[in-house]
Amino acid sequence: MRVLVTGGAGFIGRHVVEALVAGGHEVRVLDALLPHVHPAGSPPEFPDGVEFRHGDLRDESTVVSALHGVDAVCHQAAMVGRGKEIRDAARYVTCNDLATARLVTAMTELGLGKLVLGSSVVIYGDSRYDCPVHGRVRPGRRPKEALDAGRFEVTCPECGLTVVDSPVEEDDPLDPPRNVYAVTKLAQEHLAGAWARETGGQAVALRYHNVYGPEMPPGSPYSGVTAVFRTAVERGTAARVFEDGKPCRDFIHVRDIATANVAALTAANTGFRAFNVATGDPRSIAEVAAALAAAAGTPPPVITGEYRIGDVRHIVASPRRIKAELGWQPSTGFGEGMAEFARAPMRAPIPV
Repeated sequence: MRVLVTGGAGFIGRHVVEALVAGGHEVRVLDALLPHVHPAGSPPEFPDGVEFRHGDLRDESTVVSALHGVDAVCHQAAMVGRGKEIRDAARYVTCNDLATARLVTAMTELGLGKLVLGSSVVIYGDSRYDCPVHGRVRPGRRPKEALDAGRFEVTCPECGLTVVDSPVEEDDPLDPPRNVYAVTKLAQEHLAGAWARETGGQAVALRYHNVYGPEMPPGSPYSGVTAVFRTAVERGTAARVFEDGKPCRDFIHVRDIATANVAALTAANTGFRAFNVATGDPRSIAEVAAALAAAAGTPPPVITGEYRIGDVRHIVASPRRIKAELGWQPSTGFGEGMAEFARAPMRAPIPV
């Protein structure tokens, strides 16, 4: 299969390219090499046989040209992270949603029928929560007064009892997006779904959880605390862990993200289908900081009690669907992955 990988020069995209080549596929990469992601202005080294094209998805002629002769599209290009919130809205919308609209339009015109979209866990907001009295509830954001007092756990909106979190599944209700990035990732999924329904195409949305691994840029906004803690390791300083260190996430190695993309591209699905790409082995942020520090021999993390307004307490998801339907399994365990990541080479820092 000949596959176009958009954003293939990026952290995740590059690993996807390597996995596709290892699987015997032909790969063409399209990447704009935007300076806030690629400060050097040049692409990384790719495996032999990979065709690289420098171009922007927001340009119609560039997209059409890049699509000629390919069988499927693996869409990784996106502006990531929380950024500067609403002040970055125009850049997020054009880089993520306009670019995706250009892509599906051109795919329709050329008769291409297979799209895999790199989506995100951010579209869920929080995990699922259950109250011991009221059952499944949907709490609002944690109030500042509670956070100031060090009461970090989520409580029932009906009775105030602490609720119990559980993994989200793909058909659970999605949370109203909490920032511009989340808005654009949800819109990307809607665009992919509309394209699949209107054209009869096959679209897969892979909802990535907290991705980490070699060649991540220090301070990368993509993986939140993982990149922050790894940056502390790089500096030889103690990581500062917010709240009480107990917020939970699912930390997944980038090589497992890459193999999930290969599985999605080669699956015979129909219409639109979303999959959580997660390990199913959630960990607290304190565990991540401690594992990285221990592996690197740097000072242990410090639990600060600080917080950020708008941060979710827990967000973990079930990978049962992708395991059952695509036959995918994560191959890198938490201990092994963090030990490697603590000493893995990093990419050039992203300018602030």
